[in-house]
Amino acid sequence: MNFGTIGAGVVAQAIARHLITAGHRVTLSNSRGPSTLDEVVATLGPSASAGTVDDAAAADMVFLTVMWPNVPAALADLPSWGGRILVDATNQFANLDPVEVAALGDQTGSERVATLAPEARVVKAFNTLHAKYIAADPRHPAGRQVLFYAGDDTAAKTTFHEVTDGLGFAPVDVGALRDGGRLMQVGGGPLSALHALKQD
Repeated sequence: MNFGTIGAGVVAQAIARHLITAGHRVTLSNSRGPSTLDEVVATLGPSASAGTVDDAAAADMVFLTVMWPNVPAALADLPSWGGRILVDATNQFANLDPVEVAALGDQTGSERVATLAPEARVVKAFNTLHAKYIAADPRHPAGRQVLFYAGDDTAAKTTFHEVTDGLGFAPVDVGALRDGGRLMQVGGGPLSALHALKQD
């Protein structure tokens, strides 16, 4: 599989590093253009490349890691997703200082993302973990880092499970985007910021 990131910050680089270590190729992108990612790509190694957002979005599995207010612009005007997998790693923080959670009515954040990326198979994941836990080796003497995920497409979730299990995480399916997403999202979700290990 080919992988891409929309956003190239700490979370995107951490996920990319795990994928590259496992032997995959990753195209990173941001809103400022590929030339601004030369140093990041050089640090990640030859299996990483910089591209436009369109380039990254053409991958088989794409990780969305931008700040919540930037999500609409990041997903705007992209070609049809055609059933490719979009992993939503965002949290719906409207503001960080002071902290303010965006009001979405009865929608979860990933349901909103799905409306902005028609024909994408959306999987919610990585948003419950602090960046340092994403970046660290998920394999620990006491067990593997639990990675909660949710989605409405069974095949997409199976693929995501296989990929992240191969990276060393212990992926745990918590249901559909609505019910599972509510468990995972900031502002009251009981799985938000829950860091746990699973013994094999």
